Amino acid sequence: MMEVGSSGGKSNCNRMSDAKNERRVGLIYDQRMCKHRTPYGDDHPEKPDRITVIWNKLELAGIPQRCVILNAKDAKDEYICAVHSKNHVNLIRNISSKEYSKRNRIASKLNSIYLNEGSSESAYLAAGSVIEVAEKVAKGELNSAFAIVRPPGHHAEYDEAMGFCLFNNIAIAASFLLDQRPELGINKILIVDWDVHHGNGTQKAFWSDPRVLFFSVHRHEFGSFYPANFDGFYTMVGEGPGAGYNINVPWENGRCGDADYLAVWDHVLVPVAKEFNPDIILVSAGFDAAVGDPLGGCRLTPHGYSVLLKKLMDFAQGRIVLALEGGYNLDSLANSALACMEVLLEDKPISELSEAYPFESTWRVIQAVRQVLSAYWPTLADKLPTKLTDQKAPPHILLSSSESDDEDDEASKIISKDLVQAIEDVVEPISKLKIEDNHDEVNSALWRSKLSKTDIWYASFGSNMWKSRFLCYIEGGQVIGMKKLCSGSVDRNPPKETRWKAFPHRLFFGRDFTQTWGPGGVAFLDPRSNSEDKAYVCLYKITLEQFNDVLLQENVPDHDMNSPLFDLNALDSILNEGSIPVEAVKRGWYHNVVYLGKEDDIPILTMTCPLSVIESFKSGEIPLCAPSKDYADTLVRGLVEGKQLSEGDATTYIQ
Repeated sequence: MMEVGSSGGKSNCNRMSDAKNERRVGLIYDQRMCKHRTPYGDDHPEKPDRITVIWNKLELAGIPQRCVILNAKDAKDEYICAVHSKNHVNLIRNISSKEYSKRNRIASKLNSIYLNEGSSESAYLAAGSVIEVAEKVAKGELNSAFAIVRPPGHHAEYDEAMGFCLFNNIAIAASFLLDQRPELGINKILIVDWDVHHGNGTQKAFWSDPRVLFFSVHRHEFGSFYPANFDGFYTMVGEGPGAGYNINVPWENGRCGDADYLAVWDHVLVPVAKEFNPDIILVSAGFDAAVGDPLGGCRLTPHGYSVLLKKLMDFAQGRIVLALEGGYNLDSLANSALACMEVLLEDKPISELSEAYPFESTWRVIQAVRQVLSAYWPTLADKLPTKLTDQKAPPHILLSSSESDDEDDEASKIISKDLVQAIEDVVEPISKLKIEDNHDEVNSALWRSKLSKTDIWYASFGSNMWKSRFLCYIEGGQVIGMKKLCSGSVDRNPPKETRWKAFPHRLFFGRDFTQTWGPGGVAFLDPRSNSEDKAYVCLYKITLEQFNDVLLQENVPDHDMNSPLFDLNALDSILNEGSIPVEAVKRGWYHNVVYLGKEDDIPILTMTCPLSVIESFKSGEIPLCAPSKDYADTLVRGLVEGKQLSEGDATTYIQ
């Protein structure tokens, strides 16, 4: 076993400072975890330098000399199999052997993964190291510890490596404490994931387990930021006995900084942690929310990390384990890790943060999280006072500022063109990992501001006729019968007015399966009018900005919205052309925007399939199909609550 300290430090697992009252803090680092690297030496954000720069920074600050240095150990398969399938464990165990000559082909089929001859050893050491420090902290041999490990783990799922992660290190350690070492008395574990990306793998590992309170704060942007799904939305709270023990705080935008994270700690995490009263805290310590990170685009400072960690020290008698996750700006990574180690060692008093305020979107997310979770945690039931939530950063801070420009300039010095090219070549899907680009944020804010001043009537003929269902596209969430969540719109204000009309168009049901409703057809409207046809339509007066967000959610939710799908020029054109297929979302079934006239001199727009698809329905190339009961019931509710038809007549209309 290679001794720790191969980068210059001594190896002695009992080495301690002479200070009698100093906390016993463990530290693991092993250069063998640097063997996991890209197969052909290409640059990549998740590279060996990530752990060496942390170790070197700590050595320069004299940190290892004050810690208990532990030797890295391989995790046993039986412990890993508590979180991962046997097939997955076998794959990672054998992937680096000479027999696996096709490992590059295997990696290419995975999501943001590379593999080489050192991957197996590194993965086993990373998982085993986190188990090692967690066990010693749980036993009381250490007060706290930091495992400087790679590859990271929190994205790895039961049967899949993804997002740079091979084994889910933190989940394996938590499962080990709960199920393999019951004599340690660890019955409740708080896992805090402050990596900028959602810890999807960890969430799934404890989805129905009330012994683990999983908390993740991450950049989400309505499901468009990596891992680019709705698992990280705030309505994902766990199920069965684990309901309420899964907490997601999904940022709506980048550039969140110290004030935003502190607000979440004070008004979500800390109150719940007091009520939960954990026996130990495990931190998925990703530092990619730090200033200048090329993948994260947020603005946490080393001081910000130290404040967040200090607040956690008030729980579980300070028994805290940090396990490295992400972090790809080497300077920010090393500085943030050092700041956290100084907290664990209680090196110096931690002052409160500056007078900066959170973004308005941060308060909106916090209040939504509190509302959803108040059913499980009464401490969150009280509404936050307006005096507090009115303290917010001015809008121009989100767009640009001299401070942010300086940060971007500094980051650009660190992020070479070669690294950016390497990210583009290696990481998939790069569009979802979002290298920070301030110009995109500015463009998005500008078009949204412009289109928010124009109202349209959105004409719904399908499930959105039920207002509760339509509000999912505005406020986010889901209603009964839906199989997946809606992200909601950036502007979450409800429709200004609702009306009903009938139009001479043919309503029909086609396709035979959707991700939102499962098996069964969904409603379409023939774009051509016919005096013999009649379709009931609910009109919602919303802004053109909101219409763009609805159009996106109806079609391709992962499309980048740096520019509008349907702008003012398109609105002018459709008055003459009658319909406009939106090319940017042409993969969607409802990408054809149709003009139905005006109401109070305001254009009425709907979205359906283009005429070419109508012909495919007629020919049988695309199936016509009756709707499922859940879907049909939604239409009935809309028609009945809208006072258009009785329940019987509404059912007959649909049939």
